[in-house]
Amino acid sequence: MTTPEYEELLAQGSQVQGAMALLKCYRSYLEFLPSMRRQEDSLIPIVLPLVRQEGHLVQLPCELALLPCDPTWQVKTDQEILVFMHREAEDFSQLMNRWRHTQIILGRPYAWVMPPRHSQGYNEGAEKIYPLFVLWPGSPQRIRQGLQGAGLPVVVYTQPPLPLDSDDYPDPVPDNDPV
Repeated sequence: MTTPEYEELLAQGSQVQGAMALLKCYRSYLEFLPSMRRQEDSLIPIVLPLVRQEGHLVQLPCELALLPCDPTWQVKTDQEILVFMHREAEDFSQLMNRWRHTQIILGRPYAWVMPPRHSQGYNEGAEKIYPLFVLWPGSPQRIRQGLQGAGLPVVVYTQPPLPLDSDDYPDPVPDNDPV
């Protein structure tokens, strides 16, 4: 079961402007975008993303995949951002298991199932995968503490989303290995 806030943010994140608002909450990820002036051509948001592995479709257990692209060459860069939104009644271990399961899936060769507008683009997997965790003001404090302890980036969605103090959360270490 999801909340209206969850559904609203998911819908907003499906559009470039909404995805940009999320990235502005964790500014170090904005550096991955080749052009801030050509945002529509520099970022591909994929809602409830699918990847193709060995001929099979696999749904990732995250809400959004944000794929930075070179606007001139219209080629996906080698960095990908995966957004995990805290779900109602989900606890820390469940949220972390979604991230770990995603690492396992993306630890093998994969290709993105791209939105129709970008179906002709390069869609192979990336060298570096970065998570972004979105919590709500009412999310349990232990989830925030656990993510902080794991060194993972967190933002708290308060319409519009506001970042936690980024000094409290170190930049994540990119890791495609299923640890």
